[in-house]
Amino acid sequence: MNAKISMNPNLLVHFLGKEPSEFTREDIIYYCRENDISFINFHYCGWDGKLKTLNFVIHNEEHLRSIMEAGERVDGSSLFPFIKAGKSDLYVIPKYHTAFVNPLTNYPSVDLLCTFMDREGNPFESSPEHILRKAHKVLFKETGLKMQTMGELEYYIIAKDDGLYTVQAQRGYHESSPFNKFTDFRMEAMQKIAQCGGLIKYGHSEVGNFTEEGYIFEQNEIEFLPTDIEDAADQIVIAKWILRQLAYKYGVEVTFAPKITVGEAGSGLHVHCRFTRNDKSMMTHDGELTDECLKAIAGYIDAGTSLPAFGNPHPLSFMRLVPHQEAPTSLCWSFSNRSALIRVPLGWLQKMDMAKRVNPLEQETNNDYSNKQTFEWRASDGFANTYLLMSALCCAALHGFKMEDAIDVAKRTYIDLGVDINDPHNDKVKMTLEQLPDSCLAAAKELEKDRDIYTYGGIFTDEIIDYTIKYLISFNDEELRDTLMKSPAKLKKIVLDNIDNG
Repeated sequence: MNAKISMNPNLLVHFLGKEPSEFTREDIIYYCRENDISFINFHYCGWDGKLKTLNFVIHNEEHLRSIMEAGERVDGSSLFPFIKAGKSDLYVIPKYHTAFVNPLTNYPSVDLLCTFMDREGNPFESSPEHILRKAHKVLFKETGLKMQTMGELEYYIIAKDDGLYTVQAQRGYHESSPFNKFTDFRMEAMQKIAQCGGLIKYGHSEVGNFTEEGYIFEQNEIEFLPTDIEDAADQIVIAKWILRQLAYKYGVEVTFAPKITVGEAGSGLHVHCRFTRNDKSMMTHDGELTDECLKAIAGYIDAGTSLPAFGNPHPLSFMRLVPHQEAPTSLCWSFSNRSALIRVPLGWLQKMDMAKRVNPLEQETNNDYSNKQTFEWRASDGFANTYLLMSALCCAALHGFKMEDAIDVAKRTYIDLGVDINDPHNDKVKMTLEQLPDSCLAAAKELEKDRDIYTYGGIFTDEIIDYTIKYLISFNDEELRDTLMKSPAKLKKIVLDNIDNG
């Protein structure tokens, strides 16, 4: 058994001796039979982006086979607000490559993510998961490129404060236990997410750390590895599901709210992007960013004012995206610069064996790690429907590949490394750049303006765009940010009302 299989934390991968992409229905039935599995659980996301569950107790092998072959029907009107009760039935059909052994249930269970299908047996057009598949398919058809993404999932844990080993406010970044109180919680979550198929890069404590009214608010982050955009969305959804289950088990609250109080770090869902052709990264060549990379960045810049319609779909999102703070507000990009909307992080563009320099007993290697290069969209947050966010980012990238002036846009919106665009001393530079919207209402207007970017190729339907615009407008939040900045009590109420969103 190769190391890729033998060290894989997914029990199905280990038992079957194959990658998830190779799983068949018979593989899963065989695993269930040989391991006394008593439940099959179907999962799928409705419009709210949260994972839903349908439990099946297995009666016999024939029953198990019928579940795996035929799927089941569900009430679409209870999952999608725009489906009428008179025509609400949808099928949920399991995707075998997503199967995993449930790491938290008390009953031996195999779980699978599902696709929604309509009464004709076709994918349900308005399902966010299907919109994402359409977006990736259109991108590949138009460009020959595949898109990989990875998310940085930030969250706060809220628990009673024991008063021990305190951390100075806004100084929680990469703290170790016992100053980071929930290291074990984070590590257990990472283990469970990996057992469910999540490709985790690392986890750590984040900047946010403060106490209030006898409670500690501790910010942490779990970051993933790049993978095909559909799988990247799946693993974020599963990660949120695992984190919430563990929080309930530990007796604490976990929230993905973008802002929970004024003056303390907010939580984002940064998304790193990479484009490949024939499984080869197209991000760099000879140590420089390629035209493909620059065009995708330009697409994000040009669509930057409408992307928050999908990535920041709540008034609390715009409490985080405040000028002159760390979160980005200006449509620009840069290298290794966290004040920019798009950051090109430090990459391994030169073949230098740093490990050899640190460990002189090692033999020199000449490995090329330039394929690790990504760029990062920094505006979105955990209140976004992950599938819609990834779909919109895919649309924006495709838009960039089609723009005739994409390279010029990229050059014009670049800011130098080391320039903090949020520093008031750089306001002259900032004034030359477009700004992100400051409310859901403003994001809705930008989405209407950029509608064609998202409906291109039939990716988003006009009905979905119209519904999204109507939903954003319903917040009526044109001046709400200024009001909440001046009224901590009103902000606290909105936070408490929405702490479990996302």
